[in-house]
Amino acid sequence: MPAVTVSFASALPAAFQATQVDYKAIAPMLVVFGGALLGVLVEAFAPRRLRYLVQVGVAVVALVVAFVVLVTVSVHDQGITLARAVVIDGPALFLQGTLLAITLLSVLTMAERFGGEGPDAFTPMGASVPGSPQEAAALRAGLATSEVFPLTLFSLGGMMLFPAAGDLLTMFIALEVLSLPLYLLCGLARRRRLLSQEAALKYFLLGAFSSAFFLFGAALLYGYSGSVYLSDIAKAVTTASGDLDGLLLPGVVLVLVGLLFKVAAVPFHSWTPDVYQGAPTPVTGFMAAATKIAAFGAILRLVYVGLEANRWDWRGGVIVVAALTMVVGSVLSVTQTDIKRLLAYSSIAHAGFVLVAVLAFDRLGVAGVLFYLVAYSFTTIAAFAIVSMVRQGGSEASHLSQWAGLGRNHPVVAFVFAFLLLAFAGIPLTSGFTAKFAAFAPALAHGGTYGVWLVVIGVLCSVITAFVYFRLIVLMYFTKPVEGVVAEQVSPLTTVAITVGTLATLVLGVVPAQVLELAKSSSLFLR
Repeated sequence: MPAVTVSFASALPAAFQATQVDYKAIAPMLVVFGGALLGVLVEAFAPRRLRYLVQVGVAVVALVVAFVVLVTVSVHDQGITLARAVVIDGPALFLQGTLLAITLLSVLTMAERFGGEGPDAFTPMGASVPGSPQEAAALRAGLATSEVFPLTLFSLGGMMLFPAAGDLLTMFIALEVLSLPLYLLCGLARRRRLLSQEAALKYFLLGAFSSAFFLFGAALLYGYSGSVYLSDIAKAVTTASGDLDGLLLPGVVLVLVGLLFKVAAVPFHSWTPDVYQGAPTPVTGFMAAATKIAAFGAILRLVYVGLEANRWDWRGGVIVVAALTMVVGSVLSVTQTDIKRLLAYSSIAHAGFVLVAVLAFDRLGVAGVLFYLVAYSFTTIAAFAIVSMVRQGGSEASHLSQWAGLGRNHPVVAFVFAFLLLAFAGIPLTSGFTAKFAAFAPALAHGGTYGVWLVVIGVLCSVITAFVYFRLIVLMYFTKPVEGVVAEQVSPLTTVAITVGTLATLVLGVVPAQVLELAKSSSLFLR
């Protein structure tokens, strides 16, 4: 019989044969996912007594290596790869680098406390006497929580892919990859606090609804343009070549609903206070900072690359959302008595401030968004790390009344937290002031009448939130201390996270020129 040769390559569709992978461009994501997979193997096979330390080491090394690869290799190898599914350009690299830095600080805070059912009400490292029953109990409980590190890396991988997605299908996959580990992370303290169970369940159910909205909107946009690629959708919108014009606006609205849910914009914000309050505090800090970075990156790519040509059809609705987000976030923060819920409504207001820059539809608007995300995320990580330190009776002092007089007993902790609150308020010489200027200036210059009104609303809402922050500062410094409330002594890990976050808040407020210039030079999208 004659020999038969089968060519598998020739049997593949042409699209698969032509797919090229630029491994240098996507190397940071590969390193993060590789570290996450290695963490899973460590969880399965490492000895129980070594599991925690090995997981921390794997996570830190993976994040550092990914950041080094990004700034030395990927930054010089930008382009469109994986059959146009992934776009590595200036905004993607800027946001990926920010995500890696923020996640590294988050991992340090997660590694601080290792007793209990999650990184919430844990025993401080070094607080127990070696060999004591307390140390043994903390160790036994902590062995069940080392999975927090691979879960964080998996979520980070999805976050890094989210703003780099070149098509709606890849964007949806990234959305799910970043969301599913977060649902689990929110429930890590489930055996210590019922609120953690509630937070995980609410986040999962409402997140599933938002994903469904996104997927349905993507299907409508595919029906309109015949493609899921953002560049093809933009071409169809520009040339009005879609066969079913009635699908365009509903598709845009539904996709934006899915993305606005992730940034906690009103009226898609209802999950935020409960989830922030119930999740372990280091997880809350990671979620508050990193999720916003990734989601706003995806929003920027969607509206600037795929939907810019027909922005006049849907811009009005997003303007209303931005205004409501600022007003609701700032006004409801006044009524809060829990520190984590207060910061949750504060994050809602900040999402509205960022949306003001997004709606400028100018390159300076993109730069303003990038800078705001950097400034806000460093401040947020440090703030939540301090919240996890303040305790009464072994649990977090979450009620505002418990923070009374903290400045008298713990002046350093109170001073750092007050400085971070001033940054949230946008006081000069902090990163918050520079960030608000970077976000509002493009809206004034290029947003027209609506931009001016949004900036006016933003300034008024900033005044409202400033009242909330100053009220807390007065509570810490000018009231009688509460008995039993202490700021726990923390390990060098959390100390590094707080120090870096605070210094970044100061530097970005005093000498922000270099980061502003980097954001401006990174604001051009590849199409």
